[in-house]
Amino acid sequence: MPAGLHRTYGAHHLHFITNSCYRRMPLLNSARARGRFLSILEQTRLKYGFVVVGYVVMPEHIHLLLTEPEIGTLSTVMQVLKQRTARALLPKRRRRDARQRELFGESLRRAFWQARFYDFNVWMEKKRVEKLRYMHRNPVRRALVELPEQWRWSSYRHYFFGEAGPVQVNAGWGEISFRDRVA
Repeated sequence: MPAGLHRTYGAHHLHFITNSCYRRMPLLNSARARGRFLSILEQTRLKYGFVVVGYVVMPEHIHLLLTEPEIGTLSTVMQVLKQRTARALLPKRRRRDARQRELFGESLRRAFWQARFYDFNVWMEKKRVEKLRYMHRNPVRRALVELPEQWRWSSYRHYFFGEAGPVQVNAGWGEISFRDRVA
């Protein structure tokens, strides 16, 4: 682990995780890419046994609110999630990159994700609600949609409408009130 980076595991806290695509490039810019990421997140959730409390997939980064996994650590989960996503979404880029190198003589990096992820321990209800609101409002703040429910790649619709999405969201970690959902 890099010097100065400390992750706290084993306290049964929720973890608010942010991870960016390489150099904040919009590698998750298509509906297909975002959908594939969510499919991989659900497969990883089932394999490692963690609870997804909330998520949003943006064009160049993700936010996740997760419990600690039953198997391994969050670092292991993130490593698997990042590797599987890169493998699933890079092949098309590699072919395009090869063509660009032929045409322009460029040496293009094949990374998909930034090396490290940001992890913030959440142990208070107030902070959990704050992080969920932050995640769900992100597409609106970025002017990708006018209302949070219009962004299909977040857990907002689970909380607002009770809809099942591509990732099982377990709101058993404390339902937020209707007023909190709308605010």
